[in-house]
Amino acid sequence: MTDPDVVVVGAGPNGLMAAVVLARAGRRVLVVEATDAAGGGTRSQALIRPDVVHDVCSAIHPLALASPAFRLLAADGSLAAHGLEWVHPIVPVAHPLDDGRAAVLLRSVDHTAASLGGDADAYRRLMSPYVDAGFDLTDGLLSPLDLPPPHPVHLARFGWSGIRSAQALARSRFEGDEARALFAGLAAHSLLSLRARATAAYGLILGVLGHVVGWPMARGGSQRIADALVGIIESAGGSIECGRRVTSLDDLPPSCDVILDLTPRQVLDVLGGRAPARYARALRRYRYGPGVVKVDWILDGPTPWTNPHCAQAGTVHLGGTFEEIARSEDDVVRGRHTERPYVLLAQQTLFDPTRAPDGVHAVWAYCHVPNGSTVDMSDRIEAQVERFAPGFRDRIIGRHVVTAAAMVDHNENYVGGDINGGAGDLGQVIARPTLGLHPWRTPIDGVWVCSASTPPGGGVHGMGGFHAATDLLARRR
Repeated sequence: MTDPDVVVVGAGPNGLMAAVVLARAGRRVLVVEATDAAGGGTRSQALIRPDVVHDVCSAIHPLALASPAFRLLAADGSLAAHGLEWVHPIVPVAHPLDDGRAAVLLRSVDHTAASLGGDADAYRRLMSPYVDAGFDLTDGLLSPLDLPPPHPVHLARFGWSGIRSAQALARSRFEGDEARALFAGLAAHSLLSLRARATAAYGLILGVLGHVVGWPMARGGSQRIADALVGIIESAGGSIECGRRVTSLDDLPPSCDVILDLTPRQVLDVLGGRAPARYARALRRYRYGPGVVKVDWILDGPTPWTNPHCAQAGTVHLGGTFEEIARSEDDVVRGRHTERPYVLLAQQTLFDPTRAPDGVHAVWAYCHVPNGSTVDMSDRIEAQVERFAPGFRDRIIGRHVVTAAAMVDHNENYVGGDINGGAGDLGQVIARPTLGLHPWRTPIDGVWVCSASTPPGGGVHGMGGFHAATDLLARRR
């Protein structure tokens, strides 16, 4: 495209969603991406051998099904028309314990409660009101700055519990190991200490999503999400250009509006001396969170879980009891490499055989480490898998490891291996990346930011891009 009137820099889910909104509104949109493929955190590649597909970063996508932006595209058939199909595992999430037991999050609140022993009624009382609220709740959380807020009663009820630490909520609500461990595994997605305020909100919303929409994967790999968005952009007249790095606003047509799907560090580089001093100081103060070490395996058979429910789960949280997971996350926050890490594992080929030949399985996992770490945690990650699946190591026929420091080679927004675009603690949920009612808007006329460093934060939901594009259209209208 030689004469765009909007350029989106960065082709992650937020940048692509911004381009979808703008192209469908009749704007001439060009998306430019530094790497050789669109997708950002939703790319897939043959990392080990050419006939096995691995997700480079994100693998499981409950937020995409809950997202108002994605739901609009699903409702009019656009996503399906461009090849996106969701696969739902039998069990969304399983959490094994050492004695062969496992807590299991199922689509039904009642069926989940039945796996939690004496905490069944407590789980129903906690989760049922939020699950009953459904999209009325999740839409409010994904559009946190809408005024007046939609469905304020649901949001207030959620905020009352969510503002607490995961530790405080679990101790006050549950007595048994199963329910506490299940909640710890959900809340630890925050990459924060489970003693930190507002970590309960992470556990609650991820549990609610499991009941309301499930924890699905994209058939054929997460790349299909990006490919579908690219197809929608192009069908609306927009254009994508990969392999083009933008280092300054001077690289772009001066008459264009610009949306940056970049984190504060890259935004500062691109803005250069144009950034007002106060805004530049705020971006420099922005804090990145812990990083991740990611391992992809090829196995010659399915993972040999001790508990059979784990063999039916798309996602398995490993780390044992609430107390063990809390200790491991505290180690990370304190700058240590924990010996027994909390591990998030996805086993896509059990439910999506299109990704590998018969008899071969691809397994994906990561653990948390201090930001910028160069330590290879694969041995400790495998030890945690072996703990709950004896014989796992014997089935490994291929391995690919990416340290936290190397994650930025796959995606420059993953600063120090932080896959959430910045620490998601209470302070940076409110000021992300700066404090204000229009955090997607920069002080420079015609420049917006839409990455995971803007509300509503990390995850494949596209809402940062949706909000930035909607604000741009409102300003230009």
